[in-house]
Amino acid sequence: MSMSATRKIFETLDALLEEERTALIEGNLEALQHLVKRKELLFDKLSKLDGKPESELAALREKTLRNQALLDAALAGIRSVADRIQKLGRVRQSLDTYDENGRRLSVSTVRSKIEKRA
Repeated sequence: MSMSATRKIFETLDALLEEERTALIEGNLEALQHLVKRKELLFDKLSKLDGKPESELAALREKTLRNQALLDAALAGIRSVADRIQKLGRVRQSLDTYDENGRRLSVSTVRSKIEKRA
């Protein structure tokens, strides 16, 4: 592969990693989905190159690790929200509390419907 084609791969991947970072910071998960395919293709091309410049690889590695940390944080946030929603759903059905002796009590919070008759 020519030097200009190699350079193009590095530049394109660098720009894509910046685009990915922006999407992660903005919480644009839909954009991330589209970037994955492009990123995989570029990394595949990169892996087939002979004589890759170490300095450029180090810069890409650093940006990739940075983005991975952002992605991990985003996933942790999503899991936290899902967990909170699940707990709120349980509160709607019952409320756990403790009596004066420290025993756990579960109080049903499900409302029954009252039928009105004329």
